[in-house]
Amino acid sequence: MKNYITHDAWCIVEDGFYPEHNEITESLMSLGNGRMGHRGNFEERYSGKSLLGNYVAGVYFPDKTRVGWWKNGYPRYFAKVLNACNWVGIDVQVGEEVLDLSTCEVRTFRRELNMREGVLRRTAVVVLSRGRELKIESTRFCSLVDDEAGAIRYRLTPLNFEDTFTITPYLDGNIRNRDANYDETFWNELRKETGFAEGCLLLETKANPYGVERFEVATSMCFDLALDGERVDFKSQPVRDEKYVAGVVEVPLKEGQELTVYKYGVNLSSMNYPNHLLMEEAYKYLRRVAEKGFDVLYEEQVRAWAEKWEKNDITIEGDLAAQQGIRFNIFHLQQTYTGKDERLNIGPKGFTGEKYGGSTYWDTEAYCLPFYLATSEQQVARNLLVYRYKHLPKAIENAEKLGFSFGAALYPMVTMNGEECHNEWEITFEEIHRNGAIAYAIHDYVRYTGDEGYLAEYGLEVLIGISRFWRQRVNWSAAKQQYVMLGVTGPNEYENNVNNNWYTNYIAVWTLRYTAQVYGQVQAQEPERWADIEARTQFNAAEEVPAWEHIIQHMYFPYDPERRVYLQQQEFLDKELLTVDAIADQRPINQRWSWDRILRSCFIKQADVLQGMYFFEEDFDEEDLRRNFAFYEPMTVHESSLSPCVHAILAARLGLQEKAYEMYLRTARLDLDDYNHDTEDGLHITSMAGTWMSVVKGFAGMRVRDGQLVLNPYLPEQWASYTFRLGFRGTWIQVDVLKDKVLIHNLSDQDIAVQVLGESLRVEAQSEASKSLG
Repeated sequence: MKNYITHDAWCIVEDGFYPEHNEITESLMSLGNGRMGHRGNFEERYSGKSLLGNYVAGVYFPDKTRVGWWKNGYPRYFAKVLNACNWVGIDVQVGEEVLDLSTCEVRTFRRELNMREGVLRRTAVVVLSRGRELKIESTRFCSLVDDEAGAIRYRLTPLNFEDTFTITPYLDGNIRNRDANYDETFWNELRKETGFAEGCLLLETKANPYGVERFEVATSMCFDLALDGERVDFKSQPVRDEKYVAGVVEVPLKEGQELTVYKYGVNLSSMNYPNHLLMEEAYKYLRRVAEKGFDVLYEEQVRAWAEKWEKNDITIEGDLAAQQGIRFNIFHLQQTYTGKDERLNIGPKGFTGEKYGGSTYWDTEAYCLPFYLATSEQQVARNLLVYRYKHLPKAIENAEKLGFSFGAALYPMVTMNGEECHNEWEITFEEIHRNGAIAYAIHDYVRYTGDEGYLAEYGLEVLIGISRFWRQRVNWSAAKQQYVMLGVTGPNEYENNVNNNWYTNYIAVWTLRYTAQVYGQVQAQEPERWADIEARTQFNAAEEVPAWEHIIQHMYFPYDPERRVYLQQQEFLDKELLTVDAIADQRPINQRWSWDRILRSCFIKQADVLQGMYFFEEDFDEEDLRRNFAFYEPMTVHESSLSPCVHAILAARLGLQEKAYEMYLRTARLDLDDYNHDTEDGLHITSMAGTWMSVVKGFAGMRVRDGQLVLNPYLPEQWASYTFRLGFRGTWIQVDVLKDKVLIHNLSDQDIAVQVLGESLRVEAQSEASKSLG
C-alpha cells in the first residue's frame, strides 16, 4: 500500500512531489467527460517516469494478436483503445533551459484533483540553473458541457529573475500505445494546418487486414496570452513537423510578472462527423469554446458537476478516508460514462490507461449497471443494454466460430464492436459465464425500472440467443444421468479448464428459466411483437422450451454434503485447503508464484460461488450463505478489483460488520492506496461501481422486491452517519442513516412506498419519514 495521497473530503491531493509514484498519480488525477479524457500528465515536458495518455471514446485499433501457439477460433486481433494526439502539451524554455521537473529542483509542489468541480490544479516552485526560482500554476478540465473539448490555464512567474520565455503550445500525434503487441504506431497523418496561435492535426488509424473500420480524429488547438491578468498582443511562429503542429511565442518577463497561457483543445472523431468535414467542424467547435473563454467554460463545468453530485453523492460523517474513497470512485465513473451514446461502453481503465485494451468486459453488466440505474436517468442504464442488443449478430458470429449453430450467441469476453478480441484461450473459450451476466443485467434492469417493454423491444432476442448457447454448451453425462458443463473457467481465474463450475452451471440454468418466463410473457402481452421475434429468430417453442426445461430439471451442481457447501468445481476438494493467512508473506501470488502453482492451489482470485449467491440471494437462506461465505472467503486473496465489493455486500447481510468494513475500504481505496501495486497502469473503473454498491447494497441493504424499494440499513461503527440518494421509477429519495434512526426524504412530487427494516413506510411527496434503528 502507498500512503502519500492526503486525505480530503473533496480532493485528491499530492502535497509534495513524489516522482517515484508519478505514474500512479497520473492515473489518480485523470480527467474525462464521456467523449475524451487524459491522464494527469504535466503540460510541460517531463523526462521522468510518466505514461503520457490521451484518449478519444470509441476510437480503437485492431492490434495483431500475439500468442505463442495459435488455436482454432482465436480472435485475429486485440482491440486497443488508442493513445491519441497529445493536446495538453505546452513546452517552456527559460533562456536556453528547458523546463523539466525531472531535471530541476522542485522546492514546493502540490497537485490536486478537485472532484466537486472536475478540475485538475497544480502549483509548484522550481529552481532552475543559477538559482532562478520559477512559480508554475496550471488549471485544466475536460468540459462536461462541451464534451469534445478541454481547457487549460497555465501560469508562469519568475520569482527572482528576468529572462525571455519561449512558450510552445503544441499538438503531437507522434505517440504510441505502451501496450502495442509489436511496438507499432497506430496513426497516419492525413492533414495538418497552422495559423496564428492555432493548429489542427487530422490523423487516421492505420490500415488493417481485419475489415475493422478505420477512424479519423481531428484535434485542434488555439491559445491566448495574458500578462498580469491583462490580455496582450503577441506574435506566434507556426511550426509544422510530422504529426506535429505548434505555435512558438517569445515573451520577455521581469521578476514577479505573471504570464498566463490559455489553451483550448478539441477532439472530433469520424464516429460523430463526416470524414470530409472533420477539420472544418473541429475549427468551428474550437472557436466556439474559445469565444466563451476559460472563465465561462469553468463556470459551466462547476455547474454541470454540481448537478451530477446532486444525484449521486454519498456523504460519510466521521471517516475521512472512507469519504474520500467513495467520492473518488463515483467521480471517475461519472466522467468515464455519461450514457449519451449507446455505441459507447465502460472500459475497465476508462480514460486513465491502456491496460486491458480499454474494451468492454462483463464488468459493465455485473457491476456498473446497478450504479447507473440508481444515480442517473433511466435512459443511461438502458443504453448499456441496447449496446449489447446491437452486438447480438456479432455474438452469434462469435459462437459460430467456435462450432455453435442455430442462432446461439456467445458474447465476447473483450470487445469494441461486438467481435471477440481476447486471446487467452482459457478465458476466450472458457470464461463463458459472461453470457449469464448479460442475461442477468436484463433482469436487473427490468426489476429496478419496471420497464417491461424493454423485453419485447430488445431483451427477449438477446435471451433467446444466450439460452440457445447454454443448451448446446451442456452435455448429458450417462454416468451422472445429469447435464454437465465441461472445460470452463469461472469468475475465479485462478482455476482454468475445470468441469462443472457451480456458478456457471447455476447462471446457465437461471438464464434458461428466465428466458422461458419472458418468452411466455411477451407472447401473451405483445403478440404482434412476438410474431416478429419468432420469425426473425426462427424460434420453435414446441421444441426449444421443453429442451430448456429438461436441462433446468437435470443440471448437475457439485456439492459437499459434509460441509454443506456448493463446490466451486467438482474437484475442488482434491486441493489442499488452506487459508490466506498461511501465505501472508507471499502475496500477491499473481506476482510471486508460477501460474502452475496458482492453478493447483485452493486460493481464489475473486468471488465465484459467492458471486452466484450475491446475484441470486433470494434462492438461498441465510445459513446457506453463511456456510459458503465462511468456507470460501478465507481462501480468497482478492487479487481482482471486482472481489472486495461482493464480499462486502454479503458480509453486511450476514451481520459481519468488521469484515464488511474491511472489504469496503479495500474496494474504496483500491487505487488510492495502490493495494494491488498496479494503479500506475490506470484505474479500475468498472470495479469502482462496487464501492457504491458496498455502501448502498451492503451497509444500507438496498434491494428491489416485488416492485418495491427495500432498505435494511445499519451504521458502521467507524461512521457518525451516511447519506445517499436513489432514483427509483421516477422518484428520487434521500436516505440518511444516523446512529438511532433512518430518515427517508422524498424529493419528488409523487408518493413512494419504501420497506425499511421490514416495515412499509409510505413517504408522501416532498416530505420525510423515519424508522428507528434500535
